[in-house]
Amino acid sequence: MRTLRTSTSAAVVGASIALALSACGGSSSGSASAGGGSGNSSGKKIVYITPNPVGSNSFLKLGVEGAQQAAQQAGAQFKLYESTDPTSISQNVDAAVRSKPDLIVGISFSFDDVFAAATKAHPDQQFLEVDSCVKGQQPKNLTCVAFKEHEAAYVAGVEAGKITKSGKIGVVAALDTPFIHRWVEPFFEGAKSVNPSVQGTALYVGGQNPFSDPARAKAQAQTLAGRGVDVVLAAASAGNEGVFQAAAASGFKAFGVDSNQCPDSKGVVIDNVLKRVDVAEAAAIKDVLGGAPGGFKVYGLKEKGVGVGAVLGGQFLTDCTVASDSAATAAAKKANDEVVAGTVTVKDPLQG
Repeated sequence: MRTLRTSTSAAVVGASIALALSACGGSSSGSASAGGGSGNSSGKKIVYITPNPVGSNSFLKLGVEGAQQAAQQAGAQFKLYESTDPTSISQNVDAAVRSKPDLIVGISFSFDDVFAAATKAHPDQQFLEVDSCVKGQQPKNLTCVAFKEHEAAYVAGVEAGKITKSGKIGVVAALDTPFIHRWVEPFFEGAKSVNPSVQGTALYVGGQNPFSDPARAKAQAQTLAGRGVDVVLAAASAGNEGVFQAAAASGFKAFGVDSNQCPDSKGVVIDNVLKRVDVAEAAAIKDVLGGAPGGFKVYGLKEKGVGVGAVLGGQFLTDCTVASDSAATAAAKKANDEVVAGTVTVKDPLQG
């Protein structure tokens, strides 16, 4: 059974998301324009589907906020459908197609298979897949945007290599898969580039809900702390909260991912492997609604689609402990420049 929700502003992705009209099939839905009920000036409509409930997932929050802002700028109506499992993802896509919006957006690799089928079955419907793309030949009615997370993870690793005192760093990641390894090996590689004696250990959350299990993530972080690890990259989505709790209790420092997680865990988070989903989405949505769909754009350090707070500064560095570490900050900026210039190439674990 699908869960349909509609937001009226970027801030509403949290607890303030309100349910409105009752939909068929026993689901709940709402209808409002993006931008606080300012009206649907363009007559266009965007349906945004998540693979899991947004909740405290910083990646999904950022994605929803970015799409809402893009919809508001285009004067388009915005509807959010939150899924809970693969079955509800398919149901939400079916429901979205029936509503005949100008664009259906799905975020993450969870949409690879369902969009592969939906684009063929509905060739006149435009789709946007964020953070992945269907395998094989890309359909003409599908636009894709993705990111070079491994480049930002490498720069964060450089910071870790400068900061660690024990010489032992770790990663708590959601799953042991090639895609998730984009946050693992490059992080260790970056650390070793400035501190060759560094030892890296990765542990995985796994279980029934690997992207939203703070308890299991916390337990894995505690295991790393028990092995003498003093810097941990938290790559467990909504489970990151558990890593930060372990850091506060055990005395190690951590890195967040996707958005700036430093303000919510002050004194614990060094920096973040940032993924600027809002930037990529805004550009893609503008293109599709403007009549130029299709294509597959990948955002890396050069495009400023990924990065770390030590380099991007401003709001991305607020309350991050690296702000007071001039050596780590300087090393991060140097590494960033080297990757952008092409003098350093970061291997992508997803490519084997």
